[in-house]
Amino acid sequence: MLATRLTRALVAAALATAGLATGTAVATTGPATFGPHVSFGHGAGSSFSGGNWGGYASFGSWTTATASWTEPSVTCRSTNDLFAPWVGIDGDGSSTVEQTGVATDCSSGRPVYQAWYEMYPAAPVYYSNSISAGDHFTATVTRSGTSYTLTISDTTKGWTKTTTKSLSSARHYSAEAIIESPTDSYPSVSGNTISFTGVKFDGKTLKSTNPSALNADDRGTNTWIPNAIGSDGTSFSITRH
Repeated sequence: MLATRLTRALVAAALATAGLATGTAVATTGPATFGPHVSFGHGAGSSFSGGNWGGYASFGSWTTATASWTEPSVTCRSTNDLFAPWVGIDGDGSSTVEQTGVATDCSSGRPVYQAWYEMYPAAPVYYSNSISAGDHFTATVTRSGTSYTLTISDTTKGWTKTTTKSLSSARHYSAEAIIESPTDSYPSVSGNTISFTGVKFDGKTLKSTNPSALNADDRGTNTWIPNAIGSDGTSFSITRH
């Protein structure tokens, strides 16, 4: 699987470079599938009992989820390291997820940042737009019937990608602002903290939607734990413990 991830990452990087050279926005396949919330832990009684999602999720039939974050600087610990902050609808209690965010992939031995969207169970699609650590992002997923509009903006570099897709099997169980590692392996993140701001579901503050806090496991050696929601009701940070 790692060899496949590396090959796909190199192909994606080559396509992205070609797209940037010609000024064309190229959507590429990426190195991993993200998908629904899974609680796996590492043995009974373990203090590292998180799942693959860390952050906050609110249950209900939401039509819009939005959040902002600053992409952290990372140092790769292994070629298996992979993680993404994202915002989305569904996935906690359902087998579909409609999500968009930024993935940091270390399969090449260095961090590669790519914006992406995923209409799980379909594979994620990665964009070629240039991203740097420290860039500020705002992402929104909106549904209307079976149609979903997924928008992500790098407000630092001044670009926006919007994709509209249909998914008739979606269950509309939840909305969330999350960090996730499909490989259960995170790089070293500057400050050991990732922060979200402006988190709202259907225009309501995160705090007012009675969300559930979710811990993310980090290979059984650490846990990413969300801190209390800020006084503004829309912001929170997730810290590695």
